[in-house]
Amino acid sequence: MVEVDKDKCIGCGTCTSICPDVFEMDNDMKAKVRTQKKCPCIKDAINSCPTEAISQ
Repeated sequence: MVEVDKDKCIGCGTCTSICPDVFEMDNDMKAKVRTQKKCPCIKDAINSCPTEAISQ
């Protein structure tokens, strides 16, 4: 299961750019998981997060 730690997220939008099918920005301008769909881009989003806020 993919999760975003809201306390670590700085809202840079990298994950939404890399994997828009799985991630989106919330009203508080932090990333959130929009679906648990299995996509190969998830691993790239996890590795690209500057604050390591995404886990699987």
